[in-house]
Amino acid sequence: MSPRAAHHSDLDRQISGSHKRFVKAMEERMGDMSADTKEAYFVILTKLVTKLETPEKPLKEILQEMMAEAMTEVLQMIQA
Repeated sequence: MSPRAAHHSDLDRQISGSHKRFVKAMEERMGDMSADTKEAYFVILTKLVTKLETPEKPLKEILQEMMAEAMTEVLQMIQA
């Protein structure tokens, strides 16, 4: 395996590990979240997953859209 391929393989494992840690951390927080916070989180997460399920949409475009859309939700949560 080339050094570059090994690096990508290692990076893929690190990303996978971070995904697992993220899911675990969010599952642990769910019990302490208010209903309003859960709803806001669900809205943002649903939008992100829907966009990610569109394989022809570039990740950069998804991130740009999510920054704008998520910021609206976050500002509403902060102001509440």
